[in-house]
Amino acid sequence: MVDTYESVLLVKPEVFIYKIPPSGANQRHRAGNWNLSDPTWTGRMRLVAKGNNVSLKLEDKMTGALFANCPVETYPGVAIESVTDSSRYFVIRILDDNGRCAFLGMGFGDRSDSFDLNVALQDHFKWVKNQEKIEKDKSAPKQELDLGFKEGETIKINMKITKKDGESSRTGKSRTGGSGIGLPPPPGGVGNKIAPPPGRSPLVSPAHKPSGGTEWGDFATAGGQPQQQQQNTTTTNSNWVQF
Repeated sequence: MVDTYESVLLVKPEVFIYKIPPSGANQRHRAGNWNLSDPTWTGRMRLVAKGNNVSLKLEDKMTGALFANCPVETYPGVAIESVTDSSRYFVIRILDDNGRCAFLGMGFGDRSDSFDLNVALQDHFKWVKNQEKIEKDKSAPKQELDLGFKEGETIKINMKITKKDGESSRTGKSRTGGSGIGLPPPPGGVGNKIAPPPGRSPLVSPAHKPSGGTEWGDFATAGGQPQQQQQNTTTTNSNWVQF
C-alpha cells in the first residue's frame, strides 16, 4: 500500500472563532448576530490535504496544539458555509474523535484571507474531480474504431478531368515524343533526301531496252532526246558515273 502524505494548501496565522446562536431550519446565519468584538478563541488556521481528503485545522499559535478539526467533504457544503451579511465570516462544522459535531463561527481580519480560503478549496475539489475522471477513463473499456465497410456500403470517388487538361496532356506527348526532346530529324533522313545528279534518268527496264545497245551503256531520256544529246549528257556528267 502506497503511503499518502499530507500537503498544506493554505496557512493563515490569525483567525477568530465565535459561538453562534442556533438558526431556524430555513434561515441562514448572519455574522451581525455574533458578538464580533469578543471572539471565543483566536489562533492559527491550516488547510491540509491528504489524498482526496481535505481538513481545516484550528491550532494554537505558539504550540501548534490542535483546537478543532473540520473535515471538508465538498465545497460549498455543510462543512463550511458563508454567511449572508459578510464575506469575511463562515460557519464551520467541527468533529471530535468520537464523531460528535458542533457549529462555530469563524472570521478573518482581512477580506483577502477569506478569498484565499475560497480559492484553495475550489482548486482542491477541482483537482479531485479531474483525478476521478482519469481513474474512470482508465477502467472504462476502450471502444475500438471500426473503419471497415458494412454490408452493402460503397464508396464513390469523383475524378473530374476537363477537356482542356486532356488536350494539353496529349499535345505535350505528341510534341516531345518518347524521348521528351523535340529535335529536328538529322540530315539525310526521311524529310531530307539528296536529289539525283542533273540530267540522269532512271534505267530502262530490260523489257524496253533498245535493240542495238549494250546491257549497261544505254540510258533512256524522259523527254525523248536525240542520241547525240544523250551522249553529250553522258560525257558531261562523267564525274557522277565515277562517283
